[in-house]
Amino acid sequence: MTQLNPNNFKTQSRPIFSLHTAGWFILCAGVALSLGFRFFLSPDNPRREFRGVWIASVSNIDFPSRRGLDKAAFVREWKDLTDFYAQKNFNALIVQVRPSCDAFYPSRLGPWSVFLTGKQGLAPKGDFDPMEEMIRETHKKGMEFHAWLNPYRAAMDADTASLDAMHPLKQHPEWGIFYGGKWYLNPALPEVRYYITEVIEELLIHYDVDAIHFDDYFYPYKVTGEPYPDSLYFEKYGTGFFFIDDWRRHNVDELIRLVSKKIKSVSPHVKFGISPFGVYRNKSEDPVNGSETRAGQTCYDDLYYDIIKWLQNEWIDYVVPQIYWHKGFPPADYETLLDWWNEHAYDRHVYVGLAAYKVGNNPEQAWYSPKEMPRQIDMARTREHISGQVFFSSRSLEKNPLGLVDSLVNRHYSTKAILPEFLFLDVEPPVAPMLDKVRLRKGHIRLSWRRPEREPAPARFAIYRFEDTKPGDFDDPHNLLAVTPVSTKKTLEFTDKTAQKGKTYTYVVSAINRANRESDLSNYRTVRLKSLGIKRIR
Repeated sequence: MTQLNPNNFKTQSRPIFSLHTAGWFILCAGVALSLGFRFFLSPDNPRREFRGVWIASVSNIDFPSRRGLDKAAFVREWKDLTDFYAQKNFNALIVQVRPSCDAFYPSRLGPWSVFLTGKQGLAPKGDFDPMEEMIRETHKKGMEFHAWLNPYRAAMDADTASLDAMHPLKQHPEWGIFYGGKWYLNPALPEVRYYITEVIEELLIHYDVDAIHFDDYFYPYKVTGEPYPDSLYFEKYGTGFFFIDDWRRHNVDELIRLVSKKIKSVSPHVKFGISPFGVYRNKSEDPVNGSETRAGQTCYDDLYYDIIKWLQNEWIDYVVPQIYWHKGFPPADYETLLDWWNEHAYDRHVYVGLAAYKVGNNPEQAWYSPKEMPRQIDMARTREHISGQVFFSSRSLEKNPLGLVDSLVNRHYSTKAILPEFLFLDVEPPVAPMLDKVRLRKGHIRLSWRRPEREPAPARFAIYRFEDTKPGDFDDPHNLLAVTPVSTKKTLEFTDKTAQKGKTYTYVVSAINRANRESDLSNYRTVRLKSLGIKRIR
């Protein structure tokens, strides 16, 4: 976006300037990218970027810290966690809410999670809904809540005696398939696919989630010397397929297709994201679509899911490949895979999954360099179709390994970022707000603005501040003062506690909807903060 003409702002009657107007700079940048000139792009902080973290509940890896917390302890722990990420300018949390067919919310389709209460099927202490609390606090901090589910994993070990009566393996033992010491729902069964789709529908109806998220667990990772026991199911259901591998991929395709269709019909603004294993196929197996890697297992050939097909068919909205290797790792080089995913985006969003858990904690010496992870972020920011990062996992990141969090705070995430917009979702941009007042309250500048009557409530508002008598560069993230929390109020307020006495500031507000599409700009207000008050200039 080019610098704005200060006259091109919302008047009382209609908006004139659109944030979606690009200009010559974007045209030139597009030409440069098509020619492969990456030096035209800067790894400096972007105004739009996905900044997420996975919060794993299975085995209490990240949250909650222990099982059986009462309401007060649970809410306090979650508040501390959301404070940690909001203060560091993260804007999305990917939260595991259904780890093993058990849930962190009351469900008619499964029991309460053992990782929540300590006993599967036991409700949490204090008669509360953990999911509601988590979503409310996440949105209050201006971040998105992505509900992460493991669709097929049913039990972490061979013991089914401890499963609650509401567990699907107790309700339908014929749905189970045992492999590698764990129980799974059988991907071959049509009734399993419809059951998982029902689970998604229940979530969408009852909770204000921003996305549905699956990770890399579809067919399980192969165990040496143990064939996957589905040959009888292939005989029954595999009509039309010569190879069992193709049939297995078809089974997962059908699940993703059904879930995608359900999400779009129930909640069109909700995104559907997948986080696949970092290698789709090795070039040795697929000279056309494979990467220059030597991975022992791959998405397509071993885990039996065709993530490229899902992107091409527009069944999913974003992908987070788990590129958990360092630059220069011979079997799977980070930069090689980054380029591969950048070239296979198919007009969907791509965020790179980063291995925070390896920093300072891995046999490979590269992970003991404090520069490795910052360098990975820098490289990702220079790729045209990579628009964010997600770290695994929260507990590892909270430990600040090798000063990684310090690096984020001081550099990569030193400015705020609006989430990337989903132009392909069937959601129109919101209408511009009207900035009403700028006044002094308790020594700080307070803004108030209104959203138009009879318009759907935006998800958030972006507040821009310029140290000048007129607006400046909206693409400069230093001018993005805040992204407000979710609110349905007609009149909204924000207090600028960082304004300094003696300086002149110009404020502008825009609305952001659930597809992260931004409205035209509001009118602007200019004030000078003085010792005894403010002087309104415009």
